[in-house]
Amino acid sequence: MKNQESTSNLYAEAQAWLADDWSRVVTTLGEKARMFYGTRILLTGAAGFLGFNFLHFFNHLNRVKSSGEQPVHVVAADNYLRGKSRWIVELAQVDPNIELRTFDITKPWPQDGMKFDFIIHGASVASPTYYRQFPLETLDANVSGLRNMLDLALKSDTRSMVFFSSSEIYGDPPPHEIPTKETYRGNVACTGPRACYDESKRLGETLCYIYRQKHGLPVKIIRPFNNYGPGLRLTDRRVLPDFCADALANRDIVLLSDGKATRTFCYSSDALTGYLLVLLSRHQGEAFNVGSQVPEMSMHELATLVVKTAGTGKGVVCKQSDDKEYLTDNPLRRCPDLSKSKSLLGYEPKVDIQTGVSRLIEWYRRFGKLEELLGQ
Repeated sequence: MKNQESTSNLYAEAQAWLADDWSRVVTTLGEKARMFYGTRILLTGAAGFLGFNFLHFFNHLNRVKSSGEQPVHVVAADNYLRGKSRWIVELAQVDPNIELRTFDITKPWPQDGMKFDFIIHGASVASPTYYRQFPLETLDANVSGLRNMLDLALKSDTRSMVFFSSSEIYGDPPPHEIPTKETYRGNVACTGPRACYDESKRLGETLCYIYRQKHGLPVKIIRPFNNYGPGLRLTDRRVLPDFCADALANRDIVLLSDGKATRTFCYSSDALTGYLLVLLSRHQGEAFNVGSQVPEMSMHELATLVVKTAGTGKGVVCKQSDDKEYLTDNPLRRCPDLSKSKSLLGYEPKVDIQTGVSRLIEWYRRFGKLEELLGQ
């Protein structure tokens, strides 16, 4: 009982700490944030990093709403193959408007008469480490799962739906296409270790286009560029958690490359703001880049920044992976052109990389036990 109480207390402290991020999103959205009150939202992939941010944000809206406003009701759907993480159970316990639903996205939504004002389709396998292990499951979620959600949106007469595609659909652009605009058609391998993810996301965009053209469905496409922040597990196997784990354990950060590949990184509150702006926009059937355009950093520069910010860690070391296909089809550069998102949505990232990395490291230091205690 005491351990459960201490876990709940730590989680409550983490929620209070996160409130600064959600308040920033509300302030940036302005009156648009109020459009969610009194609505029913379906969120797929609710137990993942995207779900962590969306669910905590909608819970924040419910906590700060005025007495005359109806709450946001969110159905948090996931297959919960790893079990229901304690953070999502705790959140559903304190907010009765968050309803947990165990659901296999590759199956049609049950005929339960439930309709949704908004559908946020985030169910996917996003980490290269994992989608290479589960290529068929990745294809099924990104294609069959998406089509099931598109059909549900039609039946629900949904106001708006977003599909989370990926910046990976651009493949490896030539230098003159970087920063990369949404109009760039991509340079993607249809076979290889990353193809299950890249090509299924591209096909997913085609499905959205067809449903918009054939049925007039109000669906939009989001192409995220490397977002990070609290809620991203140290064991996720993406680059920033890996770097932070090494630095906080006072180990060398080991790069399984020459460290020259470059990326831009977008802090979670900025990314969430962009996602919500796309969801609420009237630009149907279109794709939007969401991320940060600057700075474009090499992996070696990013690792060095993590070591410096953490004040721990021994240094940065480059090695070669034992996996011969580790770098196959891995793009050398990745950087979004945000002109469209800025002009049509008013999207403008606010958190610089130094601040974001500092906040991520503080999260791991202050609430790292949540990963163990809450079973994230």
